[in-house]
Amino acid sequence: MNRIFKIAVAAAAVSTLSLTAGTGVFAQMTMPDACKSETSASGTMQMPGGDMGQMAEHHKAMMEGMRETEPAMMQGMMAKDPDVAFVCGMIAHHTAAINMSEVELKYGDDQQAKSMAERIIAAQKKEIEEMTEWVKQHAK
Repeated sequence: MNRIFKIAVAAAAVSTLSLTAGTGVFAQMTMPDACKSETSASGTMQMPGGDMGQMAEHHKAMMEGMRETEPAMMQGMMAKDPDVAFVCGMIAHHTAAINMSEVELKYGDDQQAKSMAERIIAAQKKEIEEMTEWVKQHAK
């Protein structure tokens, strides 16, 4: 299986989990049906057209944006201090959101979606700055 695809699937799996408040148990996030990818009978995600080479350019760009941030996200979340692990993981997660938003600005057609992407970029950059400063002050 293609390495980029494996990373994208792993990142998507991490992204679809959310921590249930107060329980420490992970629960799968509910997505609108229109957001769900096609799956095979085994439940695994199918690549559009069968492989990365046949994917649309925007799909390739989204996957590349995830591939670039996944190692940093995983590394950040491995910090011994749970607060530092959270904040470091979120810095990389926010960077992935910026990458995805930039793909929308490049390939998207809908003005409302593009406007959301612009707002996401601005908000995530501000939060990355805040989190980076927090890490400088709190990481041991």
